[in-house]
Amino acid sequence: MLKAGVLGAGHLGKIHLRLLNQSDKYELAGFYDPNQKNAHKVSKEFGYTSFSSVDELIDAVDVVDIVTPTLSHYDCAKKALEKGKHIFIEKPIANTIEEAEEIIALAEKHGVKGQVGHVERFNPAFTAVKDKISNPMFIETHRLAEFNPRGTDVPVVLDLMIHDIDIILSLVNSPVKHINASGVSVISNSPDIANARIEFENGCVANLTASRISLKNMRKSRFFQRDAYISVDFLEKQVEVVKMKDAPKTSDEFALILQNAEGIKKQIYFENPKIVPNNAILDELETFADAIANNTTPIVTLSQGKNALKVAMEIIASF
Repeated sequence: MLKAGVLGAGHLGKIHLRLLNQSDKYELAGFYDPNQKNAHKVSKEFGYTSFSSVDELIDAVDVVDIVTPTLSHYDCAKKALEKGKHIFIEKPIANTIEEAEEIIALAEKHGVKGQVGHVERFNPAFTAVKDKISNPMFIETHRLAEFNPRGTDVPVVLDLMIHDIDIILSLVNSPVKHINASGVSVISNSPDIANARIEFENGCVANLTASRISLKNMRKSRFFQRDAYISVDFLEKQVEVVKMKDAPKTSDEFALILQNAEGIKKQIYFENPKIVPNNAILDELETFADAIANNTTPIVTLSQGKNALKVAMEIIASF
């Protein structure tokens, strides 16, 4: 078992503490939170050990789980990496590209592993169909949330849209060619609603919309590729897979047949991939433990976290 400690005991930090505590791949050493009132409350309520400083916690563990505000990601990661500790770091990886690049360099220098908390990669709806998404040429995503003051210290692109940016970059095997975007501040000092169009060099186009001032929550992505349409509902954990194949010469009366202008007939059929319920946060933490134990590449690498941040920053810069 790997000894793990959590930096930050806010809303998400408490979830990480609970899951690390119940995991059989980790031994939870405790946590550090600079807010002494909150640290005392969390320690008293759940029985977790509260460390008196960041350094004290880092010295006591093998893995540092960084669940602090984005502004402090770099400082926390730097301290942990310089002491040779593995890091799990919440998204976005850092506040700037330069910070992200130094985190990557430090991890390589000290021979330790890092993973970024892009949790939607572990969503059961996505994992059920990701192998079916092959060379998508048009992608549309909607990530809409009801207003919540938590997270409004950063633009909606870094708060919400970055989830979809990471998913898209993991599926489209091509460099970004061009980005167009617009964002509007409605209630916060930074944009609350944004739309971005990302063009890739292979011709794929992704149209992303994110909002944190919606009347209902929605987290849907649609992928269009040759002879297939795949829809992923990250919120409801549901998928739709609609495929086409050449129509047989004789088909039963219930078959769905389409004929194009050239007279080519295609048969439409539906696939229902099995969705296995899971706890996505527990999965991301435990697969990181496996990567450390087996010396394999983490599912969401530090470099991938940097790439998602880079595209997010380019979107913000184009507002």
